[in-house]
Amino acid sequence: VSSTEIKLGITVPQTGIAAPGYNKVAPAMKAYFSYINDNGGVYGRKINLIIKDDKYIPQEAINKTNELILKDKVFALVGQLGTANHLAVASKVRLASRNIPSLYLNTGYSGFADVKKFKTSFMHFPTYAMEAKILASYIKENFTGKKTCLVSQNDDFGSDAGAGFTAAGLKFDETVKYISGQQADRTLVAGWVTKLATAKCEVVVLFSVSSATAAILGGAAAGGYKPQWILGSVGADATTIRIAANNPQASALMNGAIGASWLPDAADTTDEYIKLFREVNTKYNPGVEFDNNVLVGMNAGLLTVQALRAAGSNPTRRSLIAALESKGASFASSSYSSSAVSMTSHAGHTVYWFVKYNLAGSLVP
Repeated sequence: VSSTEIKLGITVPQTGIAAPGYNKVAPAMKAYFSYINDNGGVYGRKINLIIKDDKYIPQEAINKTNELILKDKVFALVGQLGTANHLAVASKVRLASRNIPSLYLNTGYSGFADVKKFKTSFMHFPTYAMEAKILASYIKENFTGKKTCLVSQNDDFGSDAGAGFTAAGLKFDETVKYISGQQADRTLVAGWVTKLATAKCEVVVLFSVSSATAAILGGAAAGGYKPQWILGSVGADATTIRIAANNPQASALMNGAIGASWLPDAADTTDEYIKLFREVNTKYNPGVEFDNNVLVGMNAGLLTVQALRAAGSNPTRRSLIAALESKGASFASSSYSSSAVSMTSHAGHTVYWFVKYNLAGSLVP
């Protein structure tokens, strides 16, 4: 922090298999900060967000985070993306022992809410376990007696959701677990679809990233397999699915799928936050289609600005952390719930609403 600038840092996959969609998050946040900078900044200081490409590889995230802290001298990290990446960074870079804030993580791994283990990390998303419990309740209320199956990523992302489904008492008739990156192999994907079809799965939960969702929906459509899809919030962005499938019409694969979202529909221009964020995106992030990933970045920017203001006119890392713990639950957000952050929990938002996707990939309540 200088008299004119607050330097923040983020590592995200700007290239690599997870880049489609996720590469929009950091530029959207930067665009929101540019809007704030043009309107007085934070106590007269401009926010400078430094973006590094970690390719969604934990070791790269460690390397780039060290660069941000040691070379670029950032005040705090913000919007770090990916469960495995942040677990690696928190451990190897020693964020907690060095008192380096990591604000509004772009992951729902519930472990990050644990203040004792991750005392300087703060969540943005609701937890995956929470989402799984909510999906389980919906499935039990609406699809009792139907053969229900699960596709999930074989890592902490998937296991966190699995714990939520188990806690809610939902047992799946068949489960497919994939390793991150395998969704690029069409033969493997075809095998997953065959396994689900052979098991006569009537309801299939895809708790996956968007590239995997696109691959599985595409493979199922090609094979004529049409269960009731239920999409986890992480892997259900229509524009990302179009990019991942390399098909402008691919969002039609989502038509009729059910999902749950903790943010408003990115296409809902009657929502005041969406209206503002779209205006900011048009001016400061020109040429980029506004979607859920842009919305996530903008919302993280909105929250971060409030945290920086709450930290005071002469902020320190300690005052920033204290401000989040004491005031973070009252910060304005485009989500339908406030954050659950407190002195005893660093959890993020807490509410989902259920949607059915239409042909355009828009969210219909």
